[in-house]
Amino acid sequence: MSDLKENINSEIKLWSEFLKAQGRFLNGFGKTFLGWAGFLKIITSKTMYRQRGRFSQTFIGASMAILSFLTIVFSSQLENLINSSNNGEGSTYLIMAADNSGADTLVSELPKGETTEYRVANGDTVSSIALKFGVTIDTIMWENSLKTVDSIKVGQILKILPVTGVRYKVKRGETIYSIAKAYQVDAQNIIDYPFNTFSNDETFALSAGQELIIPDGIKPKETVLDTTRYAARTVAPVAGVKGEGNFMWPTSGTISQKYYWYHRAVDIANHSNPPIVAAQGGTVTSAGWNGGGYGNYVVINHGNGYSTLYAHMVTGSIVVQPGQVVRQGQKIGTMGNTGRSTGTHLHFEIKGPNGNLDPLSVLR
Repeated sequence: MSDLKENINSEIKLWSEFLKAQGRFLNGFGKTFLGWAGFLKIITSKTMYRQRGRFSQTFIGASMAILSFLTIVFSSQLENLINSSNNGEGSTYLIMAADNSGADTLVSELPKGETTEYRVANGDTVSSIALKFGVTIDTIMWENSLKTVDSIKVGQILKILPVTGVRYKVKRGETIYSIAKAYQVDAQNIIDYPFNTFSNDETFALSAGQELIIPDGIKPKETVLDTTRYAARTVAPVAGVKGEGNFMWPTSGTISQKYYWYHRAVDIANHSNPPIVAAQGGTVTSAGWNGGGYGNYVVINHGNGYSTLYAHMVTGSIVVQPGQVVRQGQKIGTMGNTGRSTGTHLHFEIKGPNGNLDPLSVLR
């Protein structure tokens, strides 16, 4: 038994000596390597200095070549790593949507808000260019200071706004309301345009010198060519409209903003705070406050693939609750100015199987 213990102790000592020897070897090797590295660094620095940049281009070129090689070799692995970290989902812009059946987030399909530069081609007219970009003739003429529709030339570069309207540079002392009045639109039009910014999002304050896009704006003291585009329309609820799938007007007032790619609804304004009624019978799925900008709102599911949303109602005026069945024409609240709103109006949305649709296409 004692011999076994002695043998074990002897083996332990041998292993201990071996590990110590390995440590001394690695330590010496490291010092030698670092010494050579330091020596090479000094020699390289002196050479580069003495040659006054003679080798700098070669050094940079070699570095870029190595970097390019590593990028090509490892690009696929890097892409897979990024995709796996994002769970296979690419980066998207998100917009908050109404809660139709619980929390709901929609992926935005909004186009970019930049102005496009277009070179006039042979055979182009202001009208054909306007049709091509989905804006009015007035929008192109005002943005490019054109005197007449015949004043464009082949090869000329035209600036095309992303929407029908006017670009405007804010002057000192101006407000969102004074600008809206001058350009004959509702202030809500300017607020809703997603690429307009404000120095204060609560009060919609502006900074002198900043640029705004005024959707549907009419330039002061200018002749409007496309008059039908800007015609205001007054509507009233049509009582007694029956039949599944038929929508009645939810309130009375003036259409202050139409359906656009960034505003998938219609706004109906009326300073007298008229009642709001269900455009079609169905079940109330949401009713109350929405922090995303709708203010006090109601959502009704019509059970046929369609639902409607009514926003900005007066606080305390909602007279329905989630789960309640309502009939077409039944009062659900009162037009107000809550949430992200600049005046008394109803923000009215109709959502179908393929997403939001223009209410004016079904409200006749």
